[in-house]
Amino acid sequence: MLTVTEYSVELVKDPFQILSGKRYEFEIDLELDEEDELYSSEGIYVKAVYKVEGEQGSVVSYKLYERTSNRFVDAELEDEEEAALAAFCREHYAEGDE
Repeated sequence: MLTVTEYSVELVKDPFQILSGKRYEFEIDLELDEEDELYSSEGIYVKAVYKVEGEQGSVVSYKLYERTSNRFVDAELEDEEEAALAAFCREHYAEGDE
């Protein structure tokens, strides 16, 4: 399960309307147990792009980074963590419109 400590979300501008729907970029700080394979003493955050088109939304992409160094972490979330990420984005994307 993902435990979010902080996050930010903003609408990605598409002035030429090349992309269908709206895109939101999330930066989400995670609290991880030391036993978790993603754990780093530096802290871990996720950068995710969430797409909303009509009533449908989905995570288009995400990447993991170490908080202190901003170093890319070459790993993937487990299926239930990806589902939790999508649910979190679905709950909070509208904050990017404010």
